[in-house]
Amino acid sequence: MHNQGGHRCIICGQHKHEGIFIVSEFICDTCEAEMVQTDATDAKYHFFIDQLKQIWVQKNA
Repeated sequence: MHNQGGHRCIICGQHKHEGIFIVSEFICDTCEAEMVQTDATDAKYHFFIDQLKQIWVQKNA
């Protein structure tokens, strides 16, 4: 995969420049904003949880 600059977001998979790191994984500012605004009853909430689980799986591998 060709790196277009920035870091690859663990949620959306896109390369972005702005965002945060949790442990060693990057979350772009767009996904971060969507995650904090998503209600726990929303179906997308579970998608975010599953994506975030990758952080802990990779760290403990």
